[in-house]
Amino acid sequence: MKPESSKLYTYADYIQWDGRWELIDGKAYNMSPSPTWEHQFTVMELSFAFRSHFQNKNCYVAIAPFDVRLSESDDYTYAKHVVQPDISVICNRNNLTATGCLGAPTLIVEVLSPSTALKDRNEKFKLYELFDVQEYWIVDPVYKTVEILGLEDGFFKKREAFGENDTITSFLFTDFSLEAKRLFFQ
Repeated sequence: MKPESSKLYTYADYIQWDGRWELIDGKAYNMSPSPTWEHQFTVMELSFAFRSHFQNKNCYVAIAPFDVRLSESDDYTYAKHVVQPDISVICNRNNLTATGCLGAPTLIVEVLSPSTALKDRNEKFKLYELFDVQEYWIVDPVYKTVEILGLEDGFFKKREAFGENDTITSFLFTDFSLEAKRLFFQ
């Protein structure tokens, strides 16, 4: 089964579809084609760095495909937002279920690709801000940049941009740092 572009859906519909999809405000977004090698390289390097850092710290790292359901009413069966961030760091174990994460992860990373860049910078930016994701990383493997946004008073106000020769630091996890060049395929 495949969604129609003119209809609005919930998680109850989403779980019946073939292929990889996301829902934002009930609208279905197709997740194909598959990501590029550069995209996957960046996701794997960063997820390894996060996994190493968060080991034994009560935060869990998940990579896509991994469903994150966001709901204004905490009714996750009929959630109209289901996203698959490239990387999610979940520091509230109660949010984790056998089928994904219910509620906002603490930190989300989206690695841009030509087919998702606008959605990551617009729809997902607004969605993550609305649901209080504490820190949002936007990684661009083409331009070799990492933009980090921190939530303050309900809005992404803090912003830091890093180039490939910089050392990336987190707003939220101040003891985390990483040389940006490790994230980009040379």
